[in-house]
Amino acid sequence: MAVVLPAKNAVEKPEPLKAEVKGSIPSWLQGTLLRNGPGIFSVGDTRYNHWFDGMSLMSSFAFKDGEMIHRSRFLRSDTYKANMAANRIVVSEMGTMAYPDPSKTITFLNHTVPDFTDNGAGNFIKYGNDYYATSETNYIRKIDPETLETLDKVDYTKYLPVNLATAHPHYDKDGNTYNMGTSIAEKGKTKYILFKVPSVSERDKGKDTPALKNVEVICSVPCRSMFTPSYYHSFGITDNYFIFIEQPYKLDILKMTTAYMRGVSWASCLKFCPEENTLIHLIDRKTGKELETKYYTGAMVVYHHVNAFEDDGHVIFDVIAYDNPSLYDMFYLKENSSPNDEHFPKPKYTRFALPVRPDKSTAFGENLVKLKYTTASAVKEKNDKLVCQAEVLYEGLELPRINYDTSGKRYRFVYSNYVDEFGQSKQIGKFDIETKEVIYWNEDNCWPSEPVFVPRPNGESEDDGVVLTSVINRNPDQSSFVLVLDAKTFKEVARAYVDTELHKDMHGFFIPQGNYHLKRSQQIDQTL
Repeated sequence: MAVVLPAKNAVEKPEPLKAEVKGSIPSWLQGTLLRNGPGIFSVGDTRYNHWFDGMSLMSSFAFKDGEMIHRSRFLRSDTYKANMAANRIVVSEMGTMAYPDPSKTITFLNHTVPDFTDNGAGNFIKYGNDYYATSETNYIRKIDPETLETLDKVDYTKYLPVNLATAHPHYDKDGNTYNMGTSIAEKGKTKYILFKVPSVSERDKGKDTPALKNVEVICSVPCRSMFTPSYYHSFGITDNYFIFIEQPYKLDILKMTTAYMRGVSWASCLKFCPEENTLIHLIDRKTGKELETKYYTGAMVVYHHVNAFEDDGHVIFDVIAYDNPSLYDMFYLKENSSPNDEHFPKPKYTRFALPVRPDKSTAFGENLVKLKYTTASAVKEKNDKLVCQAEVLYEGLELPRINYDTSGKRYRFVYSNYVDEFGQSKQIGKFDIETKEVIYWNEDNCWPSEPVFVPRPNGESEDDGVVLTSVINRNPDQSSFVLVLDAKTFKEVARAYVDTELHKDMHGFFIPQGNYHLKRSQQIDQTL
């Protein structure tokens, strides 16, 4: 057994396709599940080296009145247009250096080769009333969430000095979005920038105003080393704090600037330093200032935060942690498209507890965490340094999702994929943090995507809603489908079969009906 990675180019299906529903989709489920992931792995005679590098295929599953409509489109990014016009890969990605890589002044059939990829194949994010396909570069692409048509290209650097930004922002109930980005060697300093994109003001309602025009910088956190900033994929948030993990998994900027000349990919310039500690930053949301206390833990690699909350003078945050970064290497595509035979590094659902205001009179070596429901600890050392030991809640859990109404608050349930030692994800589950029990869903020859929780309007409990997952069905003469599970019982209530092929993807985003604010008069970029 091994990680089986699809390396076949997908076929987009932009026209609405009505699904065949088995069971009963709840009448209250009204809205659209968007999913994003790589869908093109070869252009002409050239191929991507890494699965994450593939060009974006966006999919939508629109629910209304007990029915579901499916469609899919390739993101018409500048990367897509340049590659297709040249009939080869001419824009480099993280794991694939394009050769030859023409300068951005060279054009193919009037399509300019971009200076950096805008292939937003990682996720969808919302800024203001607009939705964007995104990865982790300074470019995002605005899309129409109803038709999946590609709209404007947006460059973060025109609004704030970040070269990279996460694909996992946070949202509050007022419609504000919070995100983080890395500013590399800007004015001689490398720093991590927390920023806020406000909700659309009354003044701007009805106007085609760029969402990032009113962006606000909340805080800048200095990098421990100017030329080796930490790689991070997400961050945490509570009612009063941001949590940022500066882990010893780093981007070597000097090596990255010379990667093309040395004939290596940018991914080869990532380095893990297991001998170094992980520094955990707590930032006060009200003041925008970092707490003076320094929190440390051992070397680890974190991609996904699960949730965080405050309790009895502590910030509790949960992440999916790895002992090393070999997860990324598992997704390289072999020349012969054979599976990767390496063992999958075990993801650990991990809890940390940070005392916000440790008593200065506390003796060295004393545990400052005094919470009954966790074994996590924080021990005081010299110079007010706190060394944190985590509690591992569960192993084998990845792509965690929660009822986002509990974001920043104490919570009980996590919905996620469950992976084996070979990286296979053939089942999803509901994990109960209090009882440590898991309820699974699986079916022979079926591969479910990241599960997305959708709350029932005016629901009475944290798990009052449904869980949606798109399922690749490899059983003969059977179609792939979207599965609808009752979140309380994790029992199937419906499945919607689609008469087309579904593809492995990364992340999803559910938009409740009525949350579309695009003007149909906007410029649509559908060339090529």
